[in-house]
Amino acid sequence: MTIDGILKSINDRFGGRVLKTEKKSSRRAYLDIHPKDIVDMARYVFKDLGLRFNIASAVNDFDRIEILYHFSYDQSGVIISLRAMLSDKDNPRIDTITHVTKAAWWIEREIHELFGVVFDGNEDLRRLLLPDDWPEGVYPMKKSFVVPKRDSRKS
Repeated sequence: MTIDGILKSINDRFGGRVLKTEKKSSRRAYLDIHPKDIVDMARYVFKDLGLRFNIASAVNDFDRIEILYHFSYDQSGVIISLRAMLSDKDNPRIDTITHVTKAAWWIEREIHELFGVVFDGNEDLRRLLLPDDWPEGVYPMKKSFVVPKRDSRKS
């Protein structure tokens, strides 16, 4: 399946729910979507089109947080990224896709821990990387991050 075939299939299925398509090359495209559409679109791309879930990533863009779910069609090297913009930086939330693919569990935990994004429906958002004494509500990948003071007596 080519990138054009994949994009056509997604647009045929979801129509106006794809806000913007940005084709970067013959093998790379980004689809901007509403956060509320992430589960439906991830399910379609993963289960119906047969693309493999690679990873998710987050970008702090000062006024919003972008969540990107990256899927690949390994036979042709095509990578499709579903990109959702979370405009409420004080309470960023999006539905989990762990019900679509369990492989999203760890990366959603990491994004939650580093950016403060809550993945509604992911029942295990416990710490993964930061030390146990890391202050609650402090997210090191947010642009507003200030290095917290730590007790120097602990080693």
